[in-house]
Amino acid sequence: MDFWLSDDERDLQDGIRSFLLGRFPIDVVRAGEEQPGVIDRDRWRELAATGVFSVAADIGMRAAVLVFEELGRALVPGPLAASALAAAWVSGTATGDTIVGVLETLDDPVLVEHPAQVDVLLIVSDEGLLRLDASALTMHTIERPLDTLTPVAVVRRPLPAATRVDTSSAARQFERDAVVLTSALQLGVALGATHLAQEYAKQREQFGRPIGGFQAVKHLLADMLVKSEVARSAVYAAACAVDGAGTDDAYRAASVAKVMAGEAALFCGKTGIQVHGGMGFTWEVHAQRYWKRAVALDNSFGIIDHHAAIIAATL
Repeated sequence: MDFWLSDDERDLQDGIRSFLLGRFPIDVVRAGEEQPGVIDRDRWRELAATGVFSVAADIGMRAAVLVFEELGRALVPGPLAASALAAAWVSGTATGDTIVGVLETLDDPVLVEHPAQVDVLLIVSDEGLLRLDASALTMHTIERPLDTLTPVAVVRRPLPAATRVDTSSAARQFERDAVVLTSALQLGVALGATHLAQEYAKQREQFGRPIGGFQAVKHLLADMLVKSEVARSAVYAAACAVDGAGTDDAYRAASVAKVMAGEAALFCGKTGIQVHGGMGFTWEVHAQRYWKRAVALDNSFGIIDHHAAIIAATL
């Protein structure tokens, strides 16, 4: 299994990073917190035009995780993983005209993210992959979600009838691939939080010198980097397994990636706030946004404990 990136893969990642810096800079993303809908439909279509929502199907999971790593680093809001995998069942997703989310019906309560903007919801069930129009749901929007860029609503039961669009094996594969893409987003969050903390430690001075020169801060930054790089290996390994480029079981590898990337994102988000000191909790500093996104992503497609139990069952 070769984790070294080819020239084409580096170009792909550099290209999407440059695009996101131009169209989704952090100040533009942050402005969504003050809007009724945090997803800018025009920018969503621009994102689709770069191939973000078709890269997994057209090129493969190894390319997709490189793209989603950058989306996570930039804190791009929206149901990215679901929309990137839904083209086979929902028209308009690849072009960005339709926003697709996932409804995890086994949760209690049942929650839906981006309730005001998602068009179609997919449900993974024992019966197969189901489709449901979001407008058919009765929902109560949570006024203050933890991640302001990930609005959430509670869905009132009973749920309306959904349409079966594919088999249970397809549903299971969809869920596995969504786990891998979500872990790539978490990796990007961890790397983004680490970079932000490093830059702050270089600039913030205390006792006449940058705080990055103090051993205690160096240790925090080193721990963040190590956590992120270990998570990177797990995410890339899962992508290789999904593409059939390794001997690992793809479902187990996906759970390993979700655990490692989830822990890295939560750790780096929290530690990044610590490096910034008391101001790390304030709205003016982006450090708290990385931690909040890490928590939101941890609850998507199975929390850390859920995937740890899956891994334990294979030992």
